[in-house]
Amino acid sequence: MISFVIPVYRSAETLQELHERLTQTFADEPSNFEIIFVEDCGGDNSWQVIQQLADRDLRVHGFRMSRNYGQHNALLCGIREARGEIIVTLDDDLQHPPEEIFKLLVKLGEGYDVVYGPPESERHGLMRDLASQITKLALEGAMGAANARQVSALRAFRTRLRDVFADYRSPTVNIDVLLTWATTSFSAVRVRHESRKFGESGYTARKLIRHALNMMTGFSTRPLQVASMMGFAFAFLGLVILSYVSIEWLIQGSAVPGFAFIASLITIFSGAQLMALGVIGEYLARMHLRTMEQPSYAVREETLQVTGQAE
Repeated sequence: MISFVIPVYRSAETLQELHERLTQTFADEPSNFEIIFVEDCGGDNSWQVIQQLADRDLRVHGFRMSRNYGQHNALLCGIREARGEIIVTLDDDLQHPPEEIFKLLVKLGEGYDVVYGPPESERHGLMRDLASQITKLALEGAMGAANARQVSALRAFRTRLRDVFADYRSPTVNIDVLLTWATTSFSAVRVRHESRKFGESGYTARKLIRHALNMMTGFSTRPLQVASMMGFAFAFLGLVILSYVSIEWLIQGSAVPGFAFIASLITIFSGAQLMALGVIGEYLARMHLRTMEQPSYAVREETLQVTGQAE
């Protein structure tokens, strides 16, 4: 059984077509899959559309968040509710063609635990593509995996992997990092990527960069290592400058003139110290949030499947 987990955010126009294409693509096995929609309080009538689909098709199950938590938090909700042996996650905007999912399943059948479906060619703007690359760099450091550059929202993995992060409780969620806690068996296969038909992506360049910062400070110690290296580098630079000033004083018998030189050095060292303190502060804030045990998400309601029947 396959569980399709789809986070939904302001996509009422695409849900009907997405459901039709999924059911048609997997029509040969009508009872061997389920579709889980997780509506993340986008503010449109997406939830009403999900309820209508659930009334018509028993294979559709919907969850509505109590507020907007974010894509990965919504994914975590759907993944925990999935009943299939394999979970496939995809976006709600039809940029991931359902017909391409078979490529991931074939690759998964070769023995991998996780298979991503990166696009053959990106269909976003320049700033969005640049922000995506920054996010993937951050993800590479957080995952510690060489295939982080191949990460995509279209992914297929074995459901048993979720047991490793079943008790995970934190407002900062990244499914790809959590999967690395369970396995190192990753692969990827290129798939077709279609243009968005309706609306605009909820992931702006600003949100992607903020997501990258959350990953770096939430799942990696790389920023602390960078701050430490900067501290050593500036300390070494200070020793070099002190040696230069001392030698000049011994040779000339007077201090090296130049207020601007001294002021620039003070500025550099002060900036480095403030940056290191800021990085440490980010980690302390994460620890504070963890101690409060703030949940990753809260479900307001879910669809009832008592009157519908499978199409």
